[in-house]
Order: sequence, then structure tokens, then C-alpha cells
Amino acid sequence: MSKPEREIPQRELRNDISRILKEVAQGKSLRVTVKGRPVADLVPVSEGRRFVPRADVERLLREAPLDEGFKRDVDAVLGATIEEL
Repeated sequence: MSKPEREIPQRELRNDISRILKEVAQGKSLRVTVKGRPVADLVPVSEGRRFVPRADVERLLREAPLDEGFKRDVDAVLGATIEEL
């Protein structure tokens, strides 16, 4: 996640939530603070969804120690299309 563009106190969030959510919907990331302490980041939903290239997933599955049952399941479907699953 990228660094939030600015910090807002919890009071501002409470008092002006509609404007704050519009900012986030427009792509801005905001950090909410309580008494100056960061407690939450507000980020657009689209930032939370990222495409991971198939080759990266396959490499991770090959390199990471997996539960043998899970490994068999992954091997069984690796290369399959949605229709085949």
C-alpha cells in the first residue's frame, strides 16, 4: 500500500464523513488519527485488489513448503481453466 496522502483526526472523519469518503472514492488515501496516534488507513477499494502474475504464484507454490494434501490439490488443478475446475 502506498503512503497515505494526509492524516485526518478522528473528529474530522466523524464530522465530515461524506466528504472524506468522496476523497477516498476519488483515489486518495488517508490516515485516521486519535489523539495524534495513527489508528487506521482509509484507502480506495481498488488498491486492495492486485493482479498477481501466474508465474509468480507458481514460483511461490514451488518454493514455499506446503502441506502435502494442499500441494496435491494445487498440482491437480495447476494449468486448469475455470471451466475445467
